[in-house]
Amino acid sequence: MAKHVSNMDELARALQPVMQKVVDKLADRVHETLNYFLQDYYSGYNPSNYQRTKDLLYSAVKVDAKPYKGGVKASVYIDYDSLNSYNGVTGFQVVKWANEGKHGGIEVEHKPHVWQDTMDETVNNGELLRLAVEYLRAQGIPVRG
Repeated sequence: MAKHVSNMDELARALQPVMQKVVDKLADRVHETLNYFLQDYYSGYNPSNYQRTKDLLYSAVKVDAKPYKGGVKASVYIDYDSLNSYNGVTGFQVVKWANEGKHGGIEVEHKPHVWQDTMDETVNNGELLRLAVEYLRAQGIPVRG
C-alpha cells in the first residue's frame, strides 16, 4: 500500500518500520559474530593455572532496535559489569585482555581478538553495508551499493 508523503517528518515516519527491521537484522549479525569469537576464544585455550567461570563466554548482549533521535538504534556489547567473579581483576580488564588475545592476562598461542575480530568481520569488511542494501532491495527500496 502506497503512503502519501509530503514532508521529511512524514518520510521519516514512513521509513521507520523498515529501518527498525534492518537495524535489528544488522545487530543480530554483529551479536552472532561476537558470540562466534567468544566461543573461539574459549575453545582455543585450556588454562592450567586458573579455573574458568565462563562468565565472559555468555556476556554478549544485544539490545533490539528502537527509534532514536529521528533514526533507529540497536546496541551490541560485552557486558563487562556482569564479569564480577574474577579475583582481583575488573570485568573491563578481562574484556580488554580478550581483545588483546590474552587469557587471564597471559600471552598464549591462540589469540582471537574478540571485539576487533567481530568488527573486522562485520563492519570493516563491508558485510553490514551489503546486508543492509540486500534487505532494503528486498523491501522494494532501490539502493545502489
